[in-house]
Amino acid sequence: MSAELDALTVVNQLRDLAADPLNRRAIVEDQGCLPGLILFLDHPNPQVVYSALLAVRYLAECRANREKMKDELGMMLSLQNVMQKSTSPGETKLLASEIYEILQSAGKEEAAQAEAAAASCRRKAHFFLGSNNKRAKTVVLHIDGLDDSTRRSLCEEALLKIRGVISFTFQMAVKRCVVRIRSDLKAEALGTAINSTKVMKAQQVVKTENGGEVRL
Repeated sequence: MSAELDALTVVNQLRDLAADPLNRRAIVEDQGCLPGLILFLDHPNPQVVYSALLAVRYLAECRANREKMKDELGMMLSLQNVMQKSTSPGETKLLASEIYEILQSAGKEEAAQAEAAAASCRRKAHFFLGSNNKRAKTVVLHIDGLDDSTRRSLCEEALLKIRGVISFTFQMAVKRCVVRIRSDLKAEALGTAINSTKVMKAQQVVKTENGGEVRL
């Protein structure tokens, strides 16, 4: 049990480091981090696997990392194993599939560098907004009380308990959390879960037609 806790602690630390865009190149260039994450993808604890997938997805947000990640020994095979394993939860398979597609297309993207800037922007929007997956949608939450790492951990725990949450990214400076969820999950469920912590209150941020924002 202690070994599983240790693995979860380590992979959660890697996930938190990978969540910062400034760390992503260094993590992939490091000789131990990427192979370690690949090992965690085959871990018996589903929480460890999911956290490792979140870390890999963060790293894949950096275009410069994708080719190296794709070529890393065991990466694509481990992602396939997660996708095909009958015991993998649906959200885990969905996230592994998305990462696999992103890395698989890494070589093709390089070959298409001459494409117009507008097309490039569309590809970025594809990834960040999840429009390449019809079963997923993105919800932006403003969270009053999201003041420190302790509150962030509470928030993570609350979100991870919800079936249908695929991934999430925190923007601590503006007290926001960008959450990717399955299309059949209502945003209200996220707010209810965060409000249940008793120390934080969440509101959904929605864009208006004139480009402004309102909180629901």
